Amino acid sequence: MHADVVVDVTPEHAFRVFTERFDEVKPREHNLLPVPIERTVLEPEAGGTVYDVGADGSRCTWARVLACEPSERLVLSWDISPRWQLETDPGHTSEVEIRFTPDGAGRTRVALEHRHLDRHGDGWQSFTSLGSGSGWPLYLDRFRAATRRDAAGG
Repeated sequence: MHADVVVDVTPEHAFRVFTERFDEVKPREHNLLPVPIERTVLEPEAGGTVYDVGADGSRCTWARVLACEPSERLVLSWDISPRWQLETDPGHTSEVEIRFTPDGAGRTRVALEHRHLDRHGDGWQSFTSLGSGSGWPLYLDRFRAATRRDAAGG
């Protein structure tokens, strides 16, 4: 599945917003914790993780950083099963690659590909909903809004 967006910032800036401010990108209602999310953290380095911190201090790690090439691309594992529970077997996880490509002066095309969904096994077809308005397109809309706040000085 693919989704993309063009933002009016450089690839370097776009990459920093996506990785350092992922808390602004991921909606709080996308939550596997039994309590509300206080913040979401993306550790922008190979071997890092993506995790939610709950209002009670609990932590839910739901992705691993497989590759991190600043200003160019980021590859994450998707460690969530088709039953919307954590998947602990790396052999049953998919990958999300985000590419940051120059698209004219001061603009960047951010292309997201969620691949290898069939690795999740039975029920993987339910993940096609991630291509809808409440899935990856929503994340990219929130990302674009974060870059626009930067351009507006806020």
